[in-house]
Amino acid sequence: MDVIVVNELGIHARSAAKIAELAQNAKSKVWLQKGDEKVDGKSIIDILTLACGKGSTIRIAIEDQSDMDIFNKIIKLVKNGFRE
Repeated sequence: MDVIVVNELGIHARSAAKIAELAQNAKSKVWLQKGDEKVDGKSIIDILTLACGKGSTIRIAIEDQSDMDIFNKIIKLVKNGFRE
C-alpha cells in the first residue's frame, strides 16, 4: 500500500526506529519502497537510506498475510505523522 509521509521532518532516525520496532514483530519480511529502491523495514539504517522527506510516497508491503496487523500499524503510524 502506498502512503504519503505527512510529518514535517519526514522519516528521520526516531520515526525509522518506530517503523523498525513494529516490523521486528513480523514473522516474515516487511518492505518499504520509495521509487525503485526497496529496503528491509526491520532495519533503521535501511529505512533512512530512502531519504523520505515530507510529501514522499512510500510503498509498504509484507510477505506473509499473518503479519497484516503489523502492516496496518505501520501504515497508521506513517499516516498519523509518527505521533510527532
